[in-house]
Amino acid sequence: MGENKNVVVAQSGGPTPVINNSLRGVIEACRDYPSKFGEIYGGWHGIEGVLQEELIEISAQPQKEIDLLAITPAAGAIGTCRYKLSEDRQEDFERVIEVFKAHNIGYFFYIGGNDSMDTANKLSNLAEERGLDLTVVGVPKTVDNDVGDQEMTYCDHTPGYGSIARHWAYTIQNANQESIGCCTHNPIIVMEAMGRGTGFIPAAVRLGDPNREMPLLIVMPEKKIPIEQIADTVSDKLKQHGRCIVVMNAGQHFEPSGGKDAFGHPDGLTVSGRTQGLFLTKYLSSKNLSKYGPALCNAWGIEQRMVSALASKVDREEAFLVARHAVEIAIKDGTGWMSTIERKPGDTYQAYYDKVSLPKVANSIREVPKEWITENGYDVTDDFVKYARPLIGEEWAEVPLEGGIQRFAHFKKVFAEKRCAAYVPMMYRP
Repeated sequence: MGENKNVVVAQSGGPTPVINNSLRGVIEACRDYPSKFGEIYGGWHGIEGVLQEELIEISAQPQKEIDLLAITPAAGAIGTCRYKLSEDRQEDFERVIEVFKAHNIGYFFYIGGNDSMDTANKLSNLAEERGLDLTVVGVPKTVDNDVGDQEMTYCDHTPGYGSIARHWAYTIQNANQESIGCCTHNPIIVMEAMGRGTGFIPAAVRLGDPNREMPLLIVMPEKKIPIEQIADTVSDKLKQHGRCIVVMNAGQHFEPSGGKDAFGHPDGLTVSGRTQGLFLTKYLSSKNLSKYGPALCNAWGIEQRMVSALASKVDREEAFLVARHAVEIAIKDGTGWMSTIERKPGDTYQAYYDKVSLPKVANSIREVPKEWITENGYDVTDDFVKYARPLIGEEWAEVPLEGGIQRFAHFKKVFAEKRCAAYVPMMYRP
């Protein structure tokens, strides 16, 4: 790698309350090596910004705004995307190379999850095949905590998970108070959390009730529990406690219906246009399980991944440090890696930072280990609590206020001068 090459840092996939602190980590670490890194650009809305040559000049941003990235949630500073570089879109790959060459880009840091690491891996491989002077390093991010191997030998957890786990640990405490107060007319509350086919997010509610005092059912997607069995278990809870709280994720499939979704995956028992939580709520209500009234549905929205005030301070710090480590990897180890957060052995939680090759994490999907799920599929074990509890921290996260409202980072939309012809990404072509 030649000296003083320019940098592009970009974000991809769903945001988190701490993603911008990873952006800050890359920026600050690159600035520590002025002889190695030149101009730093932010890809406006991820790889789409590269394809369309929309590169935000980080040097044009006041230091105060960069400092405020530490507490700014979501991805509003430079944006994110859901654009996937696929093998049948070779023009997109050529376009990325064209833009990088035009702007003397020698380093690309991509902040994201499974699919983002696939993009990073493809670009790293392409650079090596073509003999390009380009180093690509991934920075992990996902609230789902599903990046890594099943045995957790690498990538103990990802930035974003600690904050959404904290959100749900606290949310279930408040939901329990709602349940106590309103059980005479809403004896069943169904709460739908984010998450696809893995249960790390709904499992986090156990952190808010470690002594198992609530009438709580955590439906783990790894167990594929039939909906009729869920109804029977809810009925048992009602007989014991007079109320029940059910937490499940949005990707829960109760049983196969024989069909396939738009991506060719087996479709679950659902109805188009309904959330899985609403489907379960309507099903439970149809069974008349309680004389006191129907089930109540709360399909939680994007606030789970965007509320800065509920962020974990541990998560916030680790998001910054794992991004700084990505820059160190780029300098010392070169292309084709993702930085990772690992856990030192022992009873006291201590994190350290390592790396894993991009091919190992590209498109990986890690589920909750089966030994952390109770046999009936409605709870997680104390080993899960021991694993996840340190990630939510002990203190409230600070968020500065100005005029009584939160003050987040505001980046100026100052873009590098375009040097390439206009381009329409292949996904958007007619």
